[in-house]
Amino acid sequence: MTETTHHETQDTGLETCHEAWDDTLDAIGLICPLPVLKARKRLLSMAPGQVLRLLASDPAAVIDVPHFCQEAGHQYLAMTDHGESQSYLIKRG
Repeated sequence: MTETTHHETQDTGLETCHEAWDDTLDAIGLICPLPVLKARKRLLSMAPGQVLRLLASDPAAVIDVPHFCQEAGHQYLAMTDHGESQSYLIKRG
């Protein structure tokens, strides 16, 4: 797997926010508990401090991802709603 840093620009109306991540996991279409289980596995392969961007469409992920981060010692950075899916930024603890 090649590690690259990606950038996303989000216009909030007041300012432009730049978020960077080290890896992306596409869990769109997967249902609970698979998005969190796959995120856990991917984060274990990443170095502490690196950021994972998790893409998910499971409605339960809105609750599951922050809870997982708290329980596993990772930092939940942000969630962006894209309509039928969301992206979550998780910093490896």
